[in-house]
Amino acid sequence: MGTQEPHPALREEITNIPVTPAFDSPQDSRPSTSYFSPRFNQVFAADHDAADSPSAAAAGAKSPKELLRRMSLAQPLDPRSAHPSLNLTGNVISATFTIPYTALYRPGQDWDLKARRGTSALFDSLRHLSSPKSPWHHTTVGWTGEILESKGDVMSPPASPPDATRTANGPPINKASAPIPVEASQRPPSPQGDGVWISKADRARLEHQLAHCEYGKVVPIWMADESNGEFCLNQQSRWRRYGEHELYALFNYKQNEPTDGRAEKKWWADYYRLNQRFADKILEIYKPGDLVWVHDYHLLLLPNLLRQRISHMYIGFFLHIPFPSSEFLRCLSQRKEVLEGVLGANMIGFQTFSYSRHFSSCCTRILGFESSSAGVEAYGTHVAVDVFPIGIDAADVERMAYGDAEIEKDMAGIRELYAGKKIIVGRDRLDSVRGVVQKLMAFEMFLERFPEWQDRVVLIQVTNPTSIEEEKEDIKMVNKVSELVSRINGLYGSLSFTPVQHYPQYLSRHEYFALLRVADVGLITSVRDGMNTTSLEYVICQKEQRGPLILSEFSGTASYLGNAIHINPWDLGGVAEAINQALTMSSELKTIQHQRLYKHVTTNTVQSWTTNFLQRLLTNLSSFDRSSATPALDKAALLASYRRAKRRLFMFDYDGTLTPIVKDPSAAIPTDRIIRTIKTLASDPRNAVWIISGRDQNFLNQWMGDISELGLSAEHGSFIRQPRSDLWENLTEQVDMSWQKDVMDVFQHYTERTQGSFIERKRIALTWHYRRADPEYGAHQAHECQKHLENTVAKKWEVEVMSGKANLEVRPTFVNKGEIAKRLIQQYGEQAGEPLQFALCLGDDATDEGEISGRLGFWAQRTNEDALKTCLELSVPRKCLMTTFSPLLSARARRLRWPGGTFWNPPTSSPRLVF
Repeated sequence: MGTQEPHPALREEITNIPVTPAFDSPQDSRPSTSYFSPRFNQVFAADHDAADSPSAAAAGAKSPKELLRRMSLAQPLDPRSAHPSLNLTGNVISATFTIPYTALYRPGQDWDLKARRGTSALFDSLRHLSSPKSPWHHTTVGWTGEILESKGDVMSPPASPPDATRTANGPPINKASAPIPVEASQRPPSPQGDGVWISKADRARLEHQLAHCEYGKVVPIWMADESNGEFCLNQQSRWRRYGEHELYALFNYKQNEPTDGRAEKKWWADYYRLNQRFADKILEIYKPGDLVWVHDYHLLLLPNLLRQRISHMYIGFFLHIPFPSSEFLRCLSQRKEVLEGVLGANMIGFQTFSYSRHFSSCCTRILGFESSSAGVEAYGTHVAVDVFPIGIDAADVERMAYGDAEIEKDMAGIRELYAGKKIIVGRDRLDSVRGVVQKLMAFEMFLERFPEWQDRVVLIQVTNPTSIEEEKEDIKMVNKVSELVSRINGLYGSLSFTPVQHYPQYLSRHEYFALLRVADVGLITSVRDGMNTTSLEYVICQKEQRGPLILSEFSGTASYLGNAIHINPWDLGGVAEAINQALTMSSELKTIQHQRLYKHVTTNTVQSWTTNFLQRLLTNLSSFDRSSATPALDKAALLASYRRAKRRLFMFDYDGTLTPIVKDPSAAIPTDRIIRTIKTLASDPRNAVWIISGRDQNFLNQWMGDISELGLSAEHGSFIRQPRSDLWENLTEQVDMSWQKDVMDVFQHYTERTQGSFIERKRIALTWHYRRADPEYGAHQAHECQKHLENTVAKKWEVEVMSGKANLEVRPTFVNKGEIAKRLIQQYGEQAGEPLQFALCLGDDATDEGEISGRLGFWAQRTNEDALKTCLELSVPRKCLMTTFSPLLSARARRLRWPGGTFWNPPTSSPRLVF
């Protein structure tokens, strides 16, 4: 029996590699250790038993949702072999707002790269994806961030070009002027101006440095104006302005003062340009089968920009901050653009369920899309929405916090300084959502209500400078914090003791971990927060001290750290009581609570968060029925079939297809372009053009009756008007309509209880509309009304209850668009003596597809024409093909994506095409 091999990720040839395995060195002749190599798969499979396979994990699932989650959490042998239908390359492209480094510019030398502060959990995730422990090859794409010249560095050697870099330190000059070169072949130097000028050689030097780092291959994006091969970095903070002034504020339930909107338009243009530059850069390195993972609120438009370029790209999006309710998002001028941008992703992740619920509700209330806790139905496809609470690199934090002599020295100094005192620690960014003001006010109330703790407890509050641009300029909160600190120290301090120690600065790593380790209580009072990593790091650092954690219920972390003491930061008295509770807690209870917190933090790490998100994304991509998605229309095949056919039939729905869905049905009026196009099609003697609608005869006569060559079908086929005729034929003349009274009573009952709903009475059908009502409440009432009708009227009469777009319709069972489609196929096919060679049907919802596609599928099976066969090859299931509206027929289709041609922006309602 041979010696057992170590885990593949721990073999020496992997652990000794100084760079990420995503980059292959030409000189490296070592055997492949990639997770996608055959050798690795054999070893990895040997190290995992069958219980870790997706099939074993799926066993025992009691619901489809549970099955999906179990499969996504199963340990895969290889993402590519676990999901062969996706044709994965094994590459992940992470799009983050900034690169993980702050780049300091040294002309003619290597750049000075320092670790960027903030979003540490995100950067830990990028590091994990690039490590040998990850089965992925990883690339990070990010903006360089604001670039400054490094101070105190040695100047460039004299041999370097004198104009390699310049800053405008001298007096103002005419930017349009330039010195005249002595030699005719000499290029005139670029005019000087504000900002930092960076040469092409220095840009290449930074790109080379970032190509081999601990975060994998980092590809920087230069947001700059180019002149004569040099970049001018000017007004660099403008790329943050819209995201941080508009989005960050609104997503954290802060509303800015009203303005004339001119500045916001400029910021929005910069925001769009930033996202567009990200899309361009990603497309330069993208290969089919790559996964693209987009992060946070600065890149909300990126998923849709990528989707417009490559329709079958695999895209995941994760929001690291809260998502507001629809009442707040409605205040954003670009609310629709933001939501549509995110919906370009295949899966969207949030920190908590409440954030995901808010997002789905906004998609329903603002865009009118159907949504549930599982996702949003948008543009003919399903966008998954799920919850992924982020963690920290617990092992790395524990390694840094313990065993360092300098940290032990700092801890001893703090204990000596505050000997005999209980230490409460808080570390927050100095912006308005972190609750520093509420914390100080609550601590003041604590000292007032519990005088026995005066001179026995100290609050050490560290406030890091904010990274939010507009709050750097807001000194009101800084002044408020200083005022509170001075007041508390004046009331409860003495010459020998100060109860509040406020440090408005960054701490070194040793000081930070020393402070967390000596603390008796951790206090976090954020009034709005995504995932607070300080609370997680505090739990790790309290492995020995086991101090309680007081955590705001408005933090995204609160729902997962159930054993912390939860407080409402706006309830100052409640926070004061919680501080006293934490200080007087028994050691036994401290131990129990900390053990549970520690287990959660060390189990739900940033590594597991990264793995779970990608596995869930792959599971959603594999499990989703792609035949129901909206593919691109092959224009060439469509036109070729159209031109070859001698007999053609067109059948069009009206609402949502020829006109958009509107709240007032009478306002759904076709545009002049639609009418001209319909008239042009109908004038061709080889074409038969019909409109099959749920509208009544009067409405269709009013807006389409002037086109004599057009055939009309009203009330879902109950009435038809043949081309070149003014007479309507009633196909339901002998039908008993007594059922309408019972239906009217039910509809009236729900109309009285649903504000904004109304009843439309037709000659054959009754329709209850709720598109003016609250979307969620209206959908709930419609569901209840439908169950009521199906259990009463539908059992008594030969009628069916149809659910449409924001409406319920009751009609006789034999009345539907499928019957009229069958009638027209016979009329223009078999009865005419020649087989029908081309049929195109356009609709906008599942009812159109269900009623018509079956009839056309029956007809298609009986047709053997080559032209028809070409059309059938386009179908995803054999019966039907769903796609966006042809540009020949839709004024609302802004840009359609043809293979090898232009691109498509999804219209408000994505119509479907059925062959």
